[in-house]
Amino acid sequence: MKIDNALEKHFEDLGDDHASAGENTPLRKDAFVLSDEEKIALIKNNVTEIMLTLGLDLEDDSLKGTPNRVAKMFVTEIFSGLHPDRKPKSSTFDNKYKYGEMLVEKNITLYSTCEHHLLPIVGKAHIAYISNGSVVGLSKMNRIVDYYAKRPQVQERLNIQVVRELQRVLGTEDVACVMDAKHLCVNSRGIRDIESSTITAEYGGRFKEEAVRREFLDYINIDTKF
Repeated sequence: MKIDNALEKHFEDLGDDHASAGENTPLRKDAFVLSDEEKIALIKNNVTEIMLTLGLDLEDDSLKGTPNRVAKMFVTEIFSGLHPDRKPKSSTFDNKYKYGEMLVEKNITLYSTCEHHLLPIVGKAHIAYISNGSVVGLSKMNRIVDYYAKRPQVQERLNIQVVRELQRVLGTEDVACVMDAKHLCVNSRGIRDIESSTITAEYGGRFKEEAVRREFLDYINIDTKF
């Protein structure tokens, strides 16, 4: 029992420290054997048990539909990015206009979920790349962020996954991403610090050069208003 309690405390502390197994989301080999409908049915039952254990009256009109709503939300919305079939198609185009400077897409809205407490992560992502002959549609960068964000995450891994995917799509190492987000596992529980946010960055290729990185950071600090 003491060993079990010590291990539980150890993993709880690791969660607060944003421990991560690597840049790939940890998935079981049988992660996609069940259909969405089968997953929703199982999760609905599990949520029902949680709510009953908490002492909630599921006969109440306000609560009776909650298990099904939560199950559908988990599978089809906030964790829908777990399934590879939902990865956005990212067609590229020839850079016929020979644009040779960096392209920056900033202030991409970021909604994700902390994998340690299943609480929201909310913030902004800023992406840049330098074309080596191919360009990608602007909205595809937003969709890539959204896809990888829709899974249980740590921000460091999310940041890396977005950069790796764009490097693959564009066929270049010259990709960068900075994320600034609030974690409700910090803001609403534990220390309950509502002011703090977390900034992460991943720089590839030429963005590792100080001058190029500085140019990117200067761009995302421009105050854009319309």
